[in-house]
Amino acid sequence: METRETALVVIDLQKESGFGLFGLDEVVRNTQRMIESCRAAGIPVIYTRQINRHDGVGLSLDEPRHASGEPQFYADNRDSIEIVEAVKPQDTDIVIDKHRWSAFCDTSLDLMLKSLGVKRLIIGGVVTDGCLMTSVFDAYFRDYRIHLVHDMCTTSSEGAHMAAMTIMANWVYALEVLDTDNMIKWLEGREYAAWQADKVDALPFTPETLREAYGTLTAPATAQ
Repeated sequence: METRETALVVIDLQKESGFGLFGLDEVVRNTQRMIESCRAAGIPVIYTRQINRHDGVGLSLDEPRHASGEPQFYADNRDSIEIVEAVKPQDTDIVIDKHRWSAFCDTSLDLMLKSLGVKRLIIGGVVTDGCLMTSVFDAYFRDYRIHLVHDMCTTSSEGAHMAAMTIMANWVYALEVLDTDNMIKWLEGREYAAWQADKVDALPFTPETLREAYGTLTAPATAQ
């Protein structure tokens, strides 16, 4: 079964991630449902955490800092780096700490997935146009098939979210985009609806047509 080669990856759903992200409460609720369904199906649950050393060593180039020199975000001396309580890891889950946006950049994530025999990822998290998108591209570059759960993702603005989702859909060929309800149907072996590209740059858009393109992406008409 495909589920035996599948893992759930939750990107950076940390306490500090509440810095003005729109719709975050819904994202947390959907992530909670997805985690419960994956655990019931025996699918590994993997979390990532963005971590910055409070002394600034290893910090990304020009990362914002306070006047003291401490990173503004995700400093390792603050409790805000922890996963939000509603979806906190269990002892059997895997937590990957990272120092760059992509979950694959200089981390053990790829090693862990290969050790588990994983070839397919269910993925969501924050922020859509940063850590989530770079992780999706890097997963694709490592030949993982990807189920991108759009209502498990968010960022600082609706426009940035829509643009990032549409860009991923246009260029990550081994990608399905679907919502939490349909992802759970897939896990349960039921008929589900998802969007998948049938050609290169399948959803071209302009500033005026972005919402229309995104609507096509998130409301697939065909069942799988």
